[in-house]
Amino acid sequence: MPDKITFYAIVDNDTTVERPYGLLRRLEFDGDGFTDEGLRRDFSWSFTPIIVEWERSDFDDELVEVNHAQASKIIRYFREKWGAFGKPLGS
Repeated sequence: MPDKITFYAIVDNDTTVERPYGLLRRLEFDGDGFTDEGLRRDFSWSFTPIIVEWERSDFDDELVEVNHAQASKIIRYFREKWGAFGKPLGS
């Protein structure tokens, strides 16, 4: 179980923190490093290198740290946008 979870909204010129392009999270494990995940269209989480790329300035869009309550609102926004069960990954 992670010791700390940090969420990030992916925003660009056409999106906002309230209606972002995507949602990421960093799971930190005390003394054991971290793993980064992105929210997929089927509402599962999977590994992503985006946070590390952004930290190295190798990612074009901006990441904005959001708290857990904001992350929950973003997930609700995606549920409205994609449907209650999300979209199949191929669509």
